[in-house]
Amino acid sequence: MPAASHDGGARRPGRPGEVFRAFLVLGLTSFGGPVAHLGYFRHEFVTRRRWLTEADYADLVALCQFLPGPASSQVGFALGLLRAGAWGAALAWIAFTLPSALALVVFAWGASLSTGPVAAGLVYGLKVAAVAIVAQAVWGMAKSLCPDRRRTGIALAAVVTVVLVGGHLGQLAAILLGLLGGLTLCQDAEAAAPREVLSLPVSPRAGGVALAVFLALLGGLPLLALAAASSTLDLLDAFYRAGALVFGGGHVVLPLLEAELVAPGWVSPETFLAGYGAAQAVPGPLFTFAAYLGSLLAIGPGGLIGAALALVAIFVPGLLLLVAVLPFWNRLRHWATAQSAMRGANAAVVGILGMALYDPVWTSVILGPEPFALALAGFLLLVRWRLPAWTVVGLLALAGPLIAP
Repeated sequence: MPAASHDGGARRPGRPGEVFRAFLVLGLTSFGGPVAHLGYFRHEFVTRRRWLTEADYADLVALCQFLPGPASSQVGFALGLLRAGAWGAALAWIAFTLPSALALVVFAWGASLSTGPVAAGLVYGLKVAAVAIVAQAVWGMAKSLCPDRRRTGIALAAVVTVVLVGGHLGQLAAILLGLLGGLTLCQDAEAAAPREVLSLPVSPRAGGVALAVFLALLGGLPLLALAAASSTLDLLDAFYRAGALVFGGGHVVLPLLEAELVAPGWVSPETFLAGYGAAQAVPGPLFTFAAYLGSLLAIGPGGLIGAALALVAIFVPGLLLLVAVLPFWNRLRHWATAQSAMRGANAAVVGILGMALYDPVWTSVILGPEPFALALAGFLLLVRWRLPAWTVVGLLALAGPLIAP
């Protein structure tokens, strides 16, 4: 029996092609980093397409923030899985990842990206648009997930925790604080919208296999690389370990990659930093920086094959961990105690995203009154005029050259 959707009708399963097209558009247009990606996803799949409810989406975000790996890509993978099964998950990841990966490989091959003032202004306008998108997401989620003083207080406590602790440890601490706050303060909160059973076709057996594969690769790849003296295995081991041990997404993985690749001399510091700079100018996940590195490294096959191996190796551990926990998550979130805890965790997510709206999104983009005015205009166009996100992104990109520093 199909699960009831939040608007009262029966949700029809989607088609893999539908998932691929939706995520390909996002892969081509989602500038601004992982926090902005979560804003784009919310607008596209909660507000516009209604694939899931606000609370269900916040649950997914909280789960993926808690796991190692690229949180926005994990959320996208789960959304594809929810909509169209295993093919939907795979195609969502491919469509969201491929555009920026190809652009960075082209850059690695020496094709010069336009660096003129107009091109730089367009990119700056896209970054300002990301501020508006994230602000809209925080605004909408706050209204839905912090409807009372207690949950608003949990969100504020999450902001303080992130400020005091810092980094991804601060985010983990804020979510744990939210879980405890929900258990303590939200037991008697007014009932949330009924949770539907999300159609996540992952059995406990499949989850156990995913966890076993994750652990086997984490422990086995370095042993295989040492035993076989294979540069390709060295490449897979370096990128897999970076993807498995990173908390906090794209920017946090950079020091791990630098330690794995620059220190042994597999890539020069100049080449490493040039690719990192190029990764800031393309849409999609920052983890696609791995494709740039894999195509240029002194180890491995290099070229397209090296890029593909590095790209898959850095994403696979986070996706395996997500598959491992999904079968149990869908059950736990329906328990009354778990729902109270998740109310608190969802409020904490609002605080985390609100803090991320300030740093790094706001502080790295809003450098004067002109970009502030443009971001505010974009926010109002989204919230009050309800223009489609792609329209607002296009308008702000075209205005970027007029205000770029």
